[in-house]
Amino acid sequence: MDQERADQNFTATAAVEEGRVVVKVAGEVDMSTADVMYQAGIKDGVPAATLDLRAVTFFDSAAIHALLRLAEQYGDRLIVLPSPQVRRVLEISGLSTQPWLRD
Repeated sequence: MDQERADQNFTATAAVEEGRVVVKVAGEVDMSTADVMYQAGIKDGVPAATLDLRAVTFFDSAAIHALLRLAEQYGDRLIVLPSPQVRRVLEISGLSTQPWLRD
């Protein structure tokens, strides 16, 4: 599934691979795009998710909220691969020690 908004600085592409939904997000995740990222990560019957945020250039509080909703959905079956910008926001937010956050 490809999700593209009017905001050309954002894309979210999801594919199911070996029982895991893999969502690749690029550009700016903000209040106008965070729900698209969240929806891309929700697949009925798929028990695990990887959220690849390595191409994300901006990540705001709406994006954090969407990420936390995915963490609630998947628990310890979520993996998040952050960009340096996302990692910094998560550090400031006190979320840098979450078990789902990877290097």
